[in-house]
Amino acid sequence: MATHPRAAPGRPLSLVTGAGGYIGGRLVPELLDAGHRVRCLARTPANLRDHPWADRVEVVRGDVTDPAGLRTAFRDVEVAYYLVHSMGSGHGFEETDRRAARTFADEARAAGVRRIVYLGGLTPADVPERELSPHLRSRAEVGRILLDSGVPTTVLRAAVVIGSGSASFEMLRYLTERLPVMVTPSWVGSRVQPIAVRDVLRCLVGSASMPEDVNRGFDIGGPDVLTYHDMMIRYAKVAGLRRRLILPVPMLTPRLSSQWIGLVTPVPASLARPLAESLRYEVVCAEHDIAAYVPDPPGAPVPFDDALALALRRVQEARVTTRWSSASLAGAPSDPLPTDPDWAGGSLYTDERERTVDAGPQALWRVVEGIGGENGWYSFPLAWAVRGWFDRLAGGAGLRRGRRDAQRLRVGDALDFWRVEEIEPGKLLRLRAEMRLPGLAWLEMRAERDDEGRTVYRQRALFHPRGLAGQIYWWSVAPFHAVVFGGMARNIARTAERTEALRTPGGGGGPDSTGEVTGAGAAAPAGDGNTGPPHP
Repeated sequence: MATHPRAAPGRPLSLVTGAGGYIGGRLVPELLDAGHRVRCLARTPANLRDHPWADRVEVVRGDVTDPAGLRTAFRDVEVAYYLVHSMGSGHGFEETDRRAARTFADEARAAGVRRIVYLGGLTPADVPERELSPHLRSRAEVGRILLDSGVPTTVLRAAVVIGSGSASFEMLRYLTERLPVMVTPSWVGSRVQPIAVRDVLRCLVGSASMPEDVNRGFDIGGPDVLTYHDMMIRYAKVAGLRRRLILPVPMLTPRLSSQWIGLVTPVPASLARPLAESLRYEVVCAEHDIAAYVPDPPGAPVPFDDALALALRRVQEARVTTRWSSASLAGAPSDPLPTDPDWAGGSLYTDERERTVDAGPQALWRVVEGIGGENGWYSFPLAWAVRGWFDRLAGGAGLRRGRRDAQRLRVGDALDFWRVEEIEPGKLLRLRAEMRLPGLAWLEMRAERDDEGRTVYRQRALFHPRGLAGQIYWWSVAPFHAVVFGGMARNIARTAERTEALRTPGGGGGPDSTGEVTGAGAAAPAGDGNTGPPHP
């Protein structure tokens, strides 16, 4: 296996699993800045290629349940970060987590890894483990498996992580911002000790240099112990909102709570449920022993209000480097686009559209790359909204995941109920559907020039049905394709033309009549009745 050209032999080599996720994607640059060489284990290495740090790390294809892949990944590794779990993955996740942890532990020991570092969940001290929620119980079990591995292990136990893009932060943010009056579950009265994501990262990096005789868990948290009720009130204050009226009721079970969270926030019910289950308990740090090995610098741990302000500033400045949606939803399709129309021995249905655009390819590309989120999908907003609601009711992501960045996309980004599978800047955007479907689906958008030098927009929707249900689904929605996909192609082309006219000298370029600059991804209204992008 080749060593990265920037790697220096004297620097420690750290393996990061889950580098495509929320914490892992932020840990990698922190380790690099701390002088580590970094190797990432990824099932789909291409999903990491557009990260700002991608050219500074080595990426190995593999999975934590695959011993052969782990043997390759562990070669010469000193510190291994275990940042994967099956939260929200449905039935059987406990056995999956158990098997993955044992495989990881066995291979780390065989490879002579010096230390394992695991980020788990903070559990209540006065509740027997058998009475914990399945997800908290599983994360505690994973910690024990790693501690018993024979490799010195650091288990960090955190409760609510506050940072731009974290699931806990976005759940708190959307609940507070959207509901000035809330009927809430009784768990809003449970005490919890939140922690800023920067303190989590500081503890993760610092754990790499712990002495060899340290093999234990550490509670990590911020300086504030709050109820979830307190957290919502303080969020409203930091965000400059009016005080919220919060009315707890006892009858909202974790399942009902997760459905309620799924309706109000971008966090789907499948992910909201383990978060809600963990909030049923009081989770407060019993010790702060981590400071003996990773000393608190001035201003750390970060107070809750400061963590909120930092996260909100990142959101407002569009500098959210990773989001909870960075990792694929459990159960979401991950198959790449088939290159053979008869792939897997079945049908591959397509809907293809093409339009000549009276604008340059870059103007067209700005519209394409800015699609989704607040700009919408340029056709029949009601139909897209209804499809998103049905998807959420079926346990999918729906349309509310939005975008990580309002103007730029990278491979692996979540985009409403799609995920970016391929992007060639200025030319191609390919999305893979993550909505609940009886089959696999992709959407391709291209900005090209034809043989006569004209700008051409090409759009292709593909569907690979699964069984009879897939066939019925395709033919039941086929009559609407002219409206949905045809309108989409038409309005994307029109928006590119109007944006180009605004940017062209003499054509109203620069600030428009409202005084706002039309920029990349900030699409002008399509102006075609109900076929333009929906506004927030």
